[in-house]
Amino acid sequence: MICSLHPFYLEKNVVLFPAVEGSWTARPIKPVDLKNEKSEVWSKADTLSGWKIERYISISTQKTSKGKDTTVVNPMNFYEVKLVSNVQDSLYYSFKMVLFRIKNVLYADFTPRDKIIRSDSRFGLESYFPVHTLAKLKITGGEMDISWLGAEYMKEMIEKKRVRVNYHWVESAKRLLLTGTSGQLTGMIDRYAGEPRFIDWENQQAMLHLNLINR
Repeated sequence: MICSLHPFYLEKNVVLFPAVEGSWTARPIKPVDLKNEKSEVWSKADTLSGWKIERYISISTQKTSKGKDTTVVNPMNFYEVKLVSNVQDSLYYSFKMVLFRIKNVLYADFTPRDKIIRSDSRFGLESYFPVHTLAKLKITGGEMDISWLGAEYMKEMIEKKRVRVNYHWVESAKRLLLTGTSGQLTGMIDRYAGEPRFIDWENQQAMLHLNLINR
């Protein structure tokens, strides 16, 4: 997954999409490109966990004008994604997921809400630091495909000058870190993400198919 210091979205593009809410099971999707067939991306916890997606509700206590405590409930414009044990329903870790649309295509920006390293989760390892990852969503009824933009894929596009975006090469990790502003990243998505010749979302290494269990 390609990581960014800044969000891939602008607030004006943020949307709510109730169809993502509920409990889901997950399984890997193999890339169409057979060259990537043997590439193992996901770990056990990513696909054997239950995915619970809910709109985040902020609950706080404030003082009234008379000095009494009152509870304030404020639904936020993003979702919380929880990966939980299917056996004990205990929380493994969670993510903030912001949905946004560009040219009527639905994307998701993921950032970690916990700093929990799990050796049995690729998603958890990739998101240990507070960085952003970009995915494209396709939702049909009770099914959802999520395709994350890959780091190696992005590296190749930059080297071949297919796309232009600010980045930094992290030598210790041997990978790219996008450093462009949210405006620059949104411009990149607007210009390139809808064109398969630039970004083929069906050939990313990190892809999941989710099936809805219940809402």
